[in-house]
Amino acid sequence: MVRPRRHKARLILLLVVSMVMVAGLSAPSGAHPDPGDEDAHDGAGDLSAPSDPSLALSTHDASNANVISTGPMAKVTKNLAVVGRGERNVGDATTDVWAYDGFAYTGTFNSPCGGDPEAGIWVWDVHNKNKPTFSNIIQSPTGSRTNDVRVNGMNSGDVLVHSNESCAGGPGGFEIYNVDDPTNPVALASVRIDDPNPLTPSIFGPITDVGVHNLWLFRQGGSDYVGVTTETAYGNFHIYDITDPTNPVLVSFYGAEETFDPGVVASGDFTRNLNAAIWLTSGFGASANRFLHDVTISADGTEAYLANWDAGLIKLDISDPANPTLISVAIDPVNGSLDGEVNSHSVWPSADGSIVVEGEEDFSAWEATVAPGNVTFGNGNPIPGVMAATTTGDAFEGSQTGNAGFITAASVEVTSGPLAGSVFGANEFSGNNFPLGAGSYAGNFVWIGRACNGDPISNTVGAGDIAVVRRGACSFAQKSQNAAAAGAGAIVVTNNNPTSTPWSGLRIWDYSDDANPVLASTFNTVCSASTAPSAKCDANGTYSVHNVQVENKGNKVFAYVSWYWDGMLVLDVTDPYNVKEVARYLDTSGPNAGLANDFWGVYKEANSPFLYGSDRNGGLYIFKEKGSGSGK
Repeated sequence: MVRPRRHKARLILLLVVSMVMVAGLSAPSGAHPDPGDEDAHDGAGDLSAPSDPSLALSTHDASNANVISTGPMAKVTKNLAVVGRGERNVGDATTDVWAYDGFAYTGTFNSPCGGDPEAGIWVWDVHNKNKPTFSNIIQSPTGSRTNDVRVNGMNSGDVLVHSNESCAGGPGGFEIYNVDDPTNPVALASVRIDDPNPLTPSIFGPITDVGVHNLWLFRQGGSDYVGVTTETAYGNFHIYDITDPTNPVLVSFYGAEETFDPGVVASGDFTRNLNAAIWLTSGFGASANRFLHDVTISADGTEAYLANWDAGLIKLDISDPANPTLISVAIDPVNGSLDGEVNSHSVWPSADGSIVVEGEEDFSAWEATVAPGNVTFGNGNPIPGVMAATTTGDAFEGSQTGNAGFITAASVEVTSGPLAGSVFGANEFSGNNFPLGAGSYAGNFVWIGRACNGDPISNTVGAGDIAVVRRGACSFAQKSQNAAAAGAGAIVVTNNNPTSTPWSGLRIWDYSDDANPVLASTFNTVCSASTAPSAKCDANGTYSVHNVQVENKGNKVFAYVSWYWDGMLVLDVTDPYNVKEVARYLDTSGPNAGLANDFWGVYKEANSPFLYGSDRNGGLYIFKEKGSGSGK
């Protein structure tokens, strides 16, 4: 029997959690956080739901070489030359990349989803870098996608692990294969993951069979392990012993909540765990959470670097994998980000760990002038709709009635009335019960305000009109329901942020004293630092930094970076206080059957000039670092 006091606490908790979920609690533990505010989702609260902010791309950034950095540009710029391609010219289709022993591996995003013959890990024979050839596909489970893949030589043989995230109701977790012969992979194990905290169902509701976003293979002596980024609420970093790869065993878990309240999960104390849950979902800026996104583990398998979103960069001692212990937390929202967010997304240390490069991912950019993407009605909306920018809302709020026109999946167009001739960019809601698809919906535009329960409807809505509302204070589904109840046949939700923020870049940390890391510098491209589109920075572009890998070459240290529409970059980070860009690849011609370069993954082949990139629109790229001067 539940005591009245505990029952009251749970009632309060349900109110808190419901507000948190409406705020987009699920997004950070998925593929990419939602860029929205408190009603980014309709409150379904599915922690395993991935979100992808990128749209199909058709044009490209015209910015080639300029950078904004705390250090000057290098005087000599090296050239990154494409020497080979494994073409997969499908928009938004390819995820991460890894290479091992003459083969490269790329993942598959939402479309096609698992179960389709083309969904899963694409295996490429890259023995001849100039002529990579497609080998085979390791299919992902039906209804799941494969964001991340890792391959390494382990005690048991060559092992491949890949993540599972649901894209059509499929399972989460990860898969283990033997790839001694990559052309004939052998399935060894399939792992499903639930939240490790016994109190989770009382706080968040059941969290079972969750997705995995990233993984890392490592060895300690005769034992093999995989570190896993899970989409649980607590304990996002799991370590599995896979010495027997057919029988993975969970040996430990660790979550950012331990930096807030050490021992909180083990305590079993409801109030402490509730407070930790509130802290985990109340970080900085638009996607305010502290869930883990990625992990990189040192070459000797004893230290783990956790890119822990708004909890910052967490370093753990895992010399005893069963007992991860905190070494330090690196975080500086004021100086480490252009807009006061943290969004720790990717991380890679130098060989000795004295320099650490951390990537911030941020899709909450250009809010005032560009329509947000990756927004969902969720369940219960009765009419189709699109999302538009703040300036679109300002125009309709200033001219509330008398305008007519139509909406499409990408635009709001006014054909008559005071705003006649205006064309506003828009994005159709995903998860829409009545998708517009390639079609359109025509009618009179009527401004009705915020359209939350209890709000007045600002103007009379005629049957079938297109309601224009302002984002904020309640879920999109609630706005849709209230607009429909007033008579509208479609809805335009306009953003509510009057100012625009930039994208995101890199933080370079001095870990000379790993217990007290120091922010040495930051690095941004022109477009990632801009607060609005321009001739150089396309309104349809994605300019957040994505992944990074660091390599030591003699007495030099270089960072290799995949930067979506800004291309593939090479930075000299030998002096972390004086970072220089030394090479970049960027093709503005739409090389992927008319689609732009959109680089997601990066893998640098050790002790060689070759670099692999995964292009979301174009598949596998193989680059070669060349000498100073173009084409040499």
